[in-house]
Amino acid sequence: MDPTRAFVKDVRRIIIKVGTAVVTRTDGRLALGRLGALCEQVKELISQGFEVILVTSGAVGVGRQRLRYRRLLNSSFADLQKPQLELDGKACAAAGQSGLMALYDCLFSQLDVTSSELLVTDSDFKNPDFRMQLSQTVNSLLDLRVIPIFNENDAISTRKAPYEDSSGIFWDNDSLAALLALELKADLLVLLSDVEGLYSAPPGEPHSKIIHTYIKERHQGEITFGDKSRVGRGGMTAKVKAAVYAASAGTPVVITSGFATDSIVKVLQGERIGTLFHQDAHLWELPKEVGAREMAVSARECSRRLQSISSEDRRKILLDIADALEANEKLIRIENEADVAAAQQTGYEKSLISRLTLKPGKILSLSKSIRILAEMDDPIGHVLKRTELADGLVLEKTSSPLGVILIVFESRPDALVQIASLAVRSGNGLLLKGGKEAMRSNAILHKVITGAIPDTVGEKLIGLVTSRDEIPDLLKLDDVIDLVIPRGSNKLVAQIKDSTKIPVLGHADGICHVYIDKSADMDMAKCIVLDAKIDYPAACNAMETLLIHKDLLNSEVLNDLMVELKHEGVTLYGGPRASIEFNIPRAHSFHHEYNSMACTIEIVDDVHAAIDHIHRHGSAHTDCIVAKNLDVAETFLHQVDSAAVFHNASTRFCDGARFGLGAEVGISTSRIHARGPVGVEGLLTTRWILRGSGQVVDGDKEG
Repeated sequence: MDPTRAFVKDVRRIIIKVGTAVVTRTDGRLALGRLGALCEQVKELISQGFEVILVTSGAVGVGRQRLRYRRLLNSSFADLQKPQLELDGKACAAAGQSGLMALYDCLFSQLDVTSSELLVTDSDFKNPDFRMQLSQTVNSLLDLRVIPIFNENDAISTRKAPYEDSSGIFWDNDSLAALLALELKADLLVLLSDVEGLYSAPPGEPHSKIIHTYIKERHQGEITFGDKSRVGRGGMTAKVKAAVYAASAGTPVVITSGFATDSIVKVLQGERIGTLFHQDAHLWELPKEVGAREMAVSARECSRRLQSISSEDRRKILLDIADALEANEKLIRIENEADVAAAQQTGYEKSLISRLTLKPGKILSLSKSIRILAEMDDPIGHVLKRTELADGLVLEKTSSPLGVILIVFESRPDALVQIASLAVRSGNGLLLKGGKEAMRSNAILHKVITGAIPDTVGEKLIGLVTSRDEIPDLLKLDDVIDLVIPRGSNKLVAQIKDSTKIPVLGHADGICHVYIDKSADMDMAKCIVLDAKIDYPAACNAMETLLIHKDLLNSEVLNDLMVELKHEGVTLYGGPRASIEFNIPRAHSFHHEYNSMACTIEIVDDVHAAIDHIHRHGSAHTDCIVAKNLDVAETFLHQVDSAAVFHNASTRFCDGARFGLGAEVGISTSRIHARGPVGVEGLLTTRWILRGSGQVVDGDKEG
């Protein structure tokens, strides 16, 4: 738990305010997915013993959508040619409130939760008797485990219009939520927004960064607010005013994303998400935060110093890192075992725990690969091409580091070691973000590795990002980060690709195929298939689909292979043909990466059918043919459009170390820059060096 969020352990009553931007989509219709996720979180909180009160916006937006549709149905063609007057806000509120509450009631009913509706106006709170009765009613509802859902009754409000006039005791649903937090003695107020929290500037701006703990004295004059909400009344400005008001009166407030499916639960688990407002925040000694931009800039500065030292000095850094890893092996193993134990207790999947575990001998193996890397030719400054453009004018194309690389990886602490050593060898700065399940392993490995980097270069060459919250900030920094390499689940890779302008290198799936041709040596095929599947099922280069030539059906050796796979514990699924032939369950999809002791089998007519299957269902990672017929094998090797294509060899060979690269940052299925296992060369770009002796263009029309 983050120390600044320790107060959540005493929280029992929570008020959640849901804004119009969360309730509705950009087209004005209700965001059913977000509302469903919200209701599921509320259900979970109630089951944990929390008292939950909702304050919701959205009635005006829902009503506007309804009334526009009704007006359209009742309009003649001539009416539609006339300018359309804006609908009355109070009428929209009246028409939309019932629909909004009906939806909440429907969603909560599916979760066996009862909700209730309480509409209030500004003038109601001027009456002390009303305030007392309100508190009694809410307490009765909460005792019955019923969720009170508040909204301002815009239809009969004395305000001029729902989106105007900010006078009174409260002036929008944000300030209503703050008022209710005090009236109803809430322990926490959560204001849901369409962004992750309060930023120092509009979130889309490059230098904007999230503020995790708001301190009025420090931040009030520093924040630049953007436009108001696209649909609500005040946007972030209104939320901050409400949060400051409630927090100063003693109720902690967190502004966080209403688009995330688990943000409220994470707040109550003490995670450092969103922006916290607390009356004692100014007294806290907050740790000095190194921002995402500062980390990236420091890494670039250190990388330039690394490039300026001699090749021998860079080589010595790698050797020192290898020695340091071996010297600290016992400490590394202790921290890794703690991560593994925590992961097992949490109930993580076996495939993740397998990737997380540093098996005996792994540190020695990693150190050996680093020493191999150190003995390779220095990749920096190689002259790739030299051209004499004119007498005394020589142009050279040379290899050069990319600059600063961000690696986001899950589970595998050994990836940190490989990536860090490649960064040093290639002269690049590096930012690393590992999964929380490997937090202790990553921390000790980072400490050992950076401890071996001399002060002349600087330990900030390799930065370790410890908070997931910093990732969105890092992905905005396309001016100081040159490449992002995600290593993890399909979801992780897709999220990163959708969230950044920085070039992304990596693969989303590892759907590797082995095709057994009718000409195959079946003993060889059996060895290759078993190795490709069971050697390390969680690896991205493990076989996920086995394709079999139709002529091999009913052969004894094929039956032996099926029996052996099952004996080793592999669960078999079949395509339309194989499921019938082998009497095995039907695979729900050919495009599926198991990462476990399971695989899909299908029957194909010939090598061309196998190639077509791979192109339609594969991920362009690694595919293999087992065949004696060299013509068939060459057809497969030349026509399969994957990053790595093998003949008579296990897909598990698709690995940087086995390719002689020393190490790898990952395996790329991209077609630009680098493809396949990415070693040192994949982390380099080129520069042009022109050496002259006073030449000038001087009116050269062709230049």
